[in-house]
Amino acid sequence: MKIKYLINFVIVLFCFNAIYAQEKMPESTNVFQLNGTTVYGQSIDKQTRCIHWHSALDVIAIKFKCCDKYYPCFSCHEEAANHEHEVWPKTEFTEKAILCGVCGHELSINEYMESSNTCPNCKASFNSGCSNHYHLYFETDDA
Repeated sequence: MKIKYLINFVIVLFCFNAIYAQEKMPESTNVFQLNGTTVYGQSIDKQTRCIHWHSALDVIAIKFKCCDKYYPCFSCHEEAANHEHEVWPKTEFTEKAILCGVCGHELSINEYMESSNTCPNCKASFNSGCSNHYHLYFETDDA
């Protein structure tokens, strides 16, 4: 019986910490700073989640080649920018263009693609489903 209470306690504690860690903003914001880096778009918390993508794992922002600005997602860029997006060419995959929303660490595109969906600095998990959208941000063999 004691083990059941202990397991329940650990589950409640984990859920509380996961929710608390996602420090909410009063409402979505168009611009905020993360460790000195400006992130644009409709962010809803201080870990780069936005109104479009806001699961516990949606904690990256992407620097867009066309404007050199970080946005949480493609849709945030499309809504805010007054220009067409550009994808990063493979020859520039060494450029730092991914921002970890948990710790603010910048990764090159190569580092991000080889990261196994984990920040090399703080070990935060990234959404593995983002790879389905690489063609929106990066030159791919499919494009």
